[in-house]
Amino acid sequence: MLDHDQLFKELLTTFFVEFLELFFPEVRAYLDEDSLVFLDKEFFTDLVTGEKRAADIVVKAKFLGRDSFFIINVENQGEPEAVFQQRVFFYFAYFHQQFRLPVYPIVVFYGKRPKKQQPDKYRVEFPDHRVLDFHYRVIQLNRLNWRDFVKHKNPVASALMARMQIASAERPFVKLECLRLMASLKLNQAKMRLISGFVDSYLELNATETEIFKREAAKIEPRRRRKVMELTTSWMREGIDIGVKQGVTQGVKQEALKIVLRLLNRRLGVISVRLQGRIKKLPVAQLENLSDALLDFTTVKDLTAWLDKNKTSGS
Repeated sequence: MLDHDQLFKELLTTFFVEFLELFFPEVRAYLDEDSLVFLDKEFFTDLVTGEKRAADIVVKAKFLGRDSFFIINVENQGEPEAVFQQRVFFYFAYFHQQFRLPVYPIVVFYGKRPKKQQPDKYRVEFPDHRVLDFHYRVIQLNRLNWRDFVKHKNPVASALMARMQIASAERPFVKLECLRLMASLKLNQAKMRLISGFVDSYLELNATETEIFKREAAKIEPRRRRKVMELTTSWMREGIDIGVKQGVTQGVKQEALKIVLRLLNRRLGVISVRLQGRIKKLPVAQLENLSDALLDFTTVKDLTAWLDKNKTSGS
């Protein structure tokens, strides 16, 4: 099963400034980009359930041109909850108390249902007096039309179009547009891999859709078409198989290895020389498997456990 929260957290953390540029340009305008500090590893007690949990994304930022800071809290929500509005307020109150800073709360609803507009406020009031009128910002992807984002030169748009309003017949066309948009951006291999993996997760095409995708891709100008096709994970795997047959395995492996190590370093910090040695011994197919599995890793122990479970004769 997909870990939706983790996929969204990885995407929005990697492209946090671009996320603000796309949906909250007014916030981006007064944000000091160089001041960002991610605090999302902090755990706290959820006052709604009493459980210990980590917030999705918590960022400390400085106001541009001022010597003062604020907190941005982004929560990703897939399923509707009766107490969700209350939960968002409790998170706001916790971070406001914890850091003694103003908090800007944002919720990203990524579920397919419900389609009706989700609330953006929490109130406490009496017949004679309103005690609390708390508002938070909402992005509800299933109410956004993917066509409205095709021309945005933004990596977050290229990924999130895959989770917006899409008619069944549009799926292969949307996937192509997601990858075409990404191909127009100047991103390193690790970031392109992250976005293409995100798109593949939400727009995995069946055989008929894949044929439509390839047919439409063939209409793109050759140089751009080659780059688009290289960006999709499934196409990359097909390319690796071809490369093995053509005797260019080593070059493909080196590229796959660089991508995996970059992703691991971003996710877990610097990987030890010993673990890097074990990873370098993996065949190409297992490097691809590791690139998918590492999205679920939270500690180096997860990586070690995966390597132990997927030992080969050379490792």
